[in-house]
Amino acid sequence: MTNMKKTGKRQVVFQPLQHGDAAPQARPELDVLVLDVLDRVADKWTMCVLEVLHQHGVQRFTRVGELVGTISQRMLTKTLRQLEADGLVLRTVYPEVPPRVEYQLTEIGTSLCAAFCSLWVWAEEHESTLRALRAKQVKKS
Repeated sequence: MTNMKKTGKRQVVFQPLQHGDAAPQARPELDVLVLDVLDRVADKWTMCVLEVLHQHGVQRFTRVGELVGTISQRMLTKTLRQLEADGLVLRTVYPEVPPRVEYQLTEIGTSLCAAFCSLWVWAEEHESTLRALRAKQVKKS
């Protein structure tokens, strides 16, 4: 059984309690912070860019785009700027001609990638069930 808490219009789900654990103290400000982080990073391109930088380290703009795949330059620029503004990516400009710009994860960006890695592990563990459920849903519609 999970504990749920309403925050505005959203529901926040906490980890199940282990036998004998005390219930976590409600922290609405933390709930808001977590939901804000999810709003910022839980889109397709942001997750892809974070994954590329996590797996490949320091990369130039064009290489990030190549590794992500079908992302447009406009969307890549927007995504990298937002990640930089959020403190998850460091942008380094070298005073060369032509200018060289490199991107890398900050310490907090790296730790966020580690946290989201568990989602991939979960999906891998439940892949067959998830695929069966999706196929069942497609048949219904």
